[in-house]
Amino acid sequence: MRDEKADKAVADKRIVDGDSMWSRKGATLSDKSARQEFGLTQPEIIAAMRAGKLQFRESNMHGNPWYRLLRHEVESLVRDKSGQDHLHKKKLQEELAELNTEARKLATRLKAIERRRAELMKELDG
Repeated sequence: MRDEKADKAVADKRIVDGDSMWSRKGATLSDKSARQEFGLTQPEIIAAMRAGKLQFRESNMHGNPWYRLLRHEVESLVRDKSGQDHLHKKKLQEELAELNTEARKLATRLKAIERRRAELMKELDG
């Protein structure tokens, strides 16, 4: 009886851990994001899902279906398909794009601050 309880507890823990992957921030991505980030095509994603290489959850947004995929499985698929260097290069490109976006936002904000600062200084002097 004790062994059955232990086995059930282990099985329950695996189920909970498996579900937690789907709710962890950044652990999932949509099929569209996988195509953009990793250069996969929709037929490649569908083929991998049918082959059991990608777990997925189907969802709908305004009547349009999309698939939620586990990021680590997509990365593994890309690594197998194109090699580790390709995956590393894609990650670096993604990070560079994020930094460029942030730099543009900061430059815009800095211009607005400098403009307001000049207005205040002019008003104080005038």
